[in-house]
Formats: sequence, C-alpha cells, structure tokens
Amino acid sequence: MHFTSEQHLDDGVLEREFTLGEIPGILWTPASASASAPAPLILLGHPPLGLRTMYPRLAGRARHAAADGFAAATIELPGSGDRPRWAAAEQARADLRRAMEAGEPVGDEITDALVLPLVERSVPEWQAALDALLSLPEIGGPVGYSGGVISIGIRLAVVEPRISAAVLFAGSLVPAAMFEEARRVTIPLHVLLQWDDEGNDRQAALDLFDAFGSKEKTLHANMGGHSGVPQFAGDAAARFFARHLH
Repeated sequence: MHFTSEQHLDDGVLEREFTLGEIPGILWTPASASASAPAPLILLGHPPLGLRTMYPRLAGRARHAAADGFAAATIELPGSGDRPRWAAAEQARADLRRAMEAGEPVGDEITDALVLPLVERSVPEWQAALDALLSLPEIGGPVGYSGGVISIGIRLAVVEPRISAAVLFAGSLVPAAMFEEARRVTIPLHVLLQWDDEGNDRQAALDLFDAFGSKEKTLHANMGGHSGVPQFAGDAAARFFARHLH
C-alpha cells in the first residue's frame, strides 16, 4: 500500500488516498485512532460509477463513521474510474441500457454477465486491501462492510471471516447464483430497502432478504426512491455497527 496524498478534513478526520498495485483507494481515520487505540474498520462498498463520481457520498458516509470512532476505506472497482475496461463488462452494460430504455425486463443472461465477473474480480481485491489496511498500526478489527454492490457484499460475507457484520443496500440485478450464496451468510445483517426504488425489483429484494442464512438480520424498508434514504435509516445502521464492531 502506497499513500499518495493526505489531508485533514475540518472535523479532524484524516483522509488519505492510496494505491494498492493498480488499485486506487481512500482511507479515512478518526482523530482518535492511534497505535495504542486502533480504530475498527468499515469497508465502504459502492456501485461501479468511479470513485470521483461517488466521492461526495463516500466521504459523507466515512465522516459519519469517523464520528462514531470507525475508520473507513474504499477502493476503485475493476473496470471503473481510470482502471482498464474489459470488453465483456462494457457489452453487458450496453445490453442493460438497451433493455432499460426499451422498458424490457432485464434477463438472467444480462445480469449474470454484468455482475458475476465483477464479483469474481473485485472480492479478492477487497481482501488484499483488507490485508494492507489491517497492517496499519492505527487500524484494528473487527471489520464491517457497508453498501453495494450487494452481490459483492454477499460474497465477502461468505468468504471473508474477518468481516463481522454488514449493512447492505438492497438492489436489483442479483444473479440467481448469489441467492444460493446468501443462504451461506451467517454474520449479522442490516439491510436497507427503498420501497419505491425505480431501478429495483422490490420482490427480488425481499426474496433475497428471506434467503440470507443469518440468525440476526433486520430489514429497514422506507418509502422513496433510490437516493432518498432518510437520515434516521442511516442512524439505525450506525447503531447496528456500534453494537457489533465496538
């Protein structure tokens, strides 16, 4: 891990950009974090729109986490931002856009082509980032995962034992194979669902929640569209992490 820049934000949070090989990322640490008092860590998931596009939302989430004593980190997903594109993903995105613009249902073939390769490529990168982050003296466990792509969160919850709890943002485009993996998830889950999300198949989101194998799982459904998550829902997610990561 190589840090490329750092700045202190006005609330005392230290924001550092880094690279891990070819993978860019950002780490936010609260002022209270130190070698003698390492902060627990939340990995911030996000859709594949690029870190520059997602930065305002990610930084907002990270600063809220830091106010509760958590470090937060994110990485650029494969094929996003300035990272190299791959032809199959570009074709799948084009097929998705065509189907949505035509008002047609998005078939399993498009969903699988779009999501499964992203999961296969990104999860090992998240694990490599976790290795590097946990080697820093000011970062400690336990670790949480927060956000989307929900299929990435599912795979990480299954294969990464260092992740103790997850807040997942319910969304569509979940391959059938991920429902089978969801049955193997056992960590505590807090799932956010926007009831009127224009890009979300509500029933599929409910079916996925039902499939999760966790004994402790909570679904918070709120009225409104994709970007209308109310502040109290975010506060509830923060309390969830406070219970499981402190």
